[in-house]
Amino acid sequence: MLHELLLALLGYTGDLIIDEREHQTSIGIRLSPDAPISEEPTFKLAPDISFIEPSERDLIEKIITLGFYYRELDRFATNSRNLSWIRSANVSPLERAAELSKGKAGNPSVYRRAIANGIVEILSVYRSAVLHIEQRLLSDTMPILATVTQGLNKFFVLLPPLYELVLEIERDDICGGQLLNLLHKRCHCGVPELQACIQRLLWHGHQVMYNQLASWMVYGILQDQHGEFFIRRQEDRDVEHGASHSDISEKLVRLSTDDTSLTDWHLGFHIFLDMLPEHIHMRVAESILFAGKAVRVLRNPSAAFRFQDQQLTRGSQKVQGFTGRFLFQKEPFQDMKLIGEELLPQSEADKIEAMLQDLKESSEFHKRSFECAVDSIRAIAASHLWQLVVVRADLNGHLKALKDYFLLAKGDFFQCFLEESRQLMRLPPRQSTAEADLMVPFQLAAIKTIGEEDKYFSRVSLRMPSFGITVKSSQVDIPKAKAYMDGKSGTALSNAASEISLDGWDGIALEYSVDWPLHLFFTQEVLSKYCRVFQYLLRLKRTQMELEKSWASVMHQDHTDFAQHRNDRLNYSITQQRRQRFRPMWRVREHMAFLIRNLQFYIQVDVIESQWNVLQAHIQDSRDFTELVGFHQEYLSALISQSFLDIGSVSRILDSIMKLCLQFCWNLENQESSANTSELEHITEEFNKKSNSLYTILRSSRLAGSQRAPFLRRFLLRLNFNSFFEATARGVLNVVRPRPAVTVLNQQ
Repeated sequence: MLHELLLALLGYTGDLIIDEREHQTSIGIRLSPDAPISEEPTFKLAPDISFIEPSERDLIEKIITLGFYYRELDRFATNSRNLSWIRSANVSPLERAAELSKGKAGNPSVYRRAIANGIVEILSVYRSAVLHIEQRLLSDTMPILATVTQGLNKFFVLLPPLYELVLEIERDDICGGQLLNLLHKRCHCGVPELQACIQRLLWHGHQVMYNQLASWMVYGILQDQHGEFFIRRQEDRDVEHGASHSDISEKLVRLSTDDTSLTDWHLGFHIFLDMLPEHIHMRVAESILFAGKAVRVLRNPSAAFRFQDQQLTRGSQKVQGFTGRFLFQKEPFQDMKLIGEELLPQSEADKIEAMLQDLKESSEFHKRSFECAVDSIRAIAASHLWQLVVVRADLNGHLKALKDYFLLAKGDFFQCFLEESRQLMRLPPRQSTAEADLMVPFQLAAIKTIGEEDKYFSRVSLRMPSFGITVKSSQVDIPKAKAYMDGKSGTALSNAASEISLDGWDGIALEYSVDWPLHLFFTQEVLSKYCRVFQYLLRLKRTQMELEKSWASVMHQDHTDFAQHRNDRLNYSITQQRRQRFRPMWRVREHMAFLIRNLQFYIQVDVIESQWNVLQAHIQDSRDFTELVGFHQEYLSALISQSFLDIGSVSRILDSIMKLCLQFCWNLENQESSANTSELEHITEEFNKKSNSLYTILRSSRLAGSQRAPFLRRFLLRLNFNSFFEATARGVLNVVRPRPAVTVLNQQ
């Protein structure tokens, strides 16, 4: 009987101690290894045994539950440690994605295997205890049941909770970070022996996580065949969201043709929150993600960068002829490896690996030590990435080029471009040839103002997006536009043509070609912000130039008429009357120019130059790539906010004022038509209203406590340093004809 009991304690049932599940299925057939774990103990004494007292029966049935727990734990460990599911390393991402999409229950799990190894350790201790009991029973002359109870007493505390643990794992198909979460919660209990066992299982789970972290943060390789790590590839997320295999294959083809490291940086990897352990903070996970992506970039430089680097190296060694080129092409893989090691020295990789190894060897997971190690690794990766982007890729030179061309720091170039394209921009843009038409003045301006030493201009290209041209543009032909310029059309056509011209040419944009690895810094979002500021500044400069050109044109015409008719009393009198009629309009033009000049000076000097100096100071002081990205984002945000591009009420009024200024200039140069005079009066009245509204918003109490208030007050100080703007904005400009007082409009 005692031998039957000892065998049952190791999971082997017989005639005296039976498994109810086996008997219910078919007598004599062992339970299948793949059978699910039973939700309650099924080891019982055979019902036909009559020589055992009820008290002994109860005690034996209590003891043999340990055998049931042992067998179920052993079955779980055996199934989880089965190595038949390990896949070869050459499985393609598409095949793995197809398998993940099937959603099979009981997917293989590296974390479960690690936990199973810990369970095997605990079960080995249990088997040793059973063996020790057997030895004691054999040595005793009168073996008793109490010997078994006394020897296995501590396992009544350990095995039932472990059985409940694996039952929950199997039932809910828990794996990866979710399994670490479950173990971390179970660690908090009041039983020291059980807590030690759960901590040992958690240690085994963390070993897998540390191996994945080492692969990711030392080599930039994601070792996660079964989707258990909290860092995932983009195509895995596509599969989870139901993307078709054709979509995934197209994306993989695109990834293979593009620069992989850059694609990985922006789109390749993400944090999978479902697998992120709760004891790892989101900030720490983001640092892990960044460090791995940075290592991937440092270890995988692009072919163009390797070639450029090799050329620079050979140039410094004064290698002439074709010898050096042939040597470079002979062993490109070795060159890539050497450059990769130079970007991330082996000593630094060893340092990262040593930090993770120290964490791995610790018997317990210490959150503070883990976070400190991750922060240190992230700092190493960020520092070397900074060295690559700032020093070797000449970040500051590209920032200066963006400032020159997107922020109009090269004023002579854009002044020349606008002068060369002035007559072209008087006509509505043609959707099919607008970009090609602009290339002629663009190239002429470059020839006149850009020197050969400017190596960044070749990266700048002019674009005329089709969305910037309204449908009306294609409906207005060139003869009508010329008639408008000659003053032979009505006011309605004049308004339509000027509005189309303004809306159409406002679509002018610049593109900047960025090489590896500057795509990490100059993302598409960043370049779109630069383009937005450029379009605003170009429109402002164009308005300022038109105001100056109109004044020069009108004065030239006036002086010509005076010289021609000064001896002709009749024509001279007509000329004098026309001069008197349009003299107030010249004052209006000056008031417009005053506002536009001050706005332009404020943006170029008070905003762009001051923020540029702040950014340069940050670049000099910082040695961290992520800090630099943050400083640059602050720089762009400051440009947009201090230029009022994100304040709808102010930006709309300023846009309207620029539009009115352009219409005013085009009508002022055409002084022959009486309808034109009426249109000038209407523009003047609208300008007064907009000026009044602008002043009201700048002085509003709602903006007084805003974070933009200092910038608004600085602009207001430039406009109203002697109360001139305040006076003109309140209606002093209504000098064309008597009109009712204009109500102050607060357009917010």
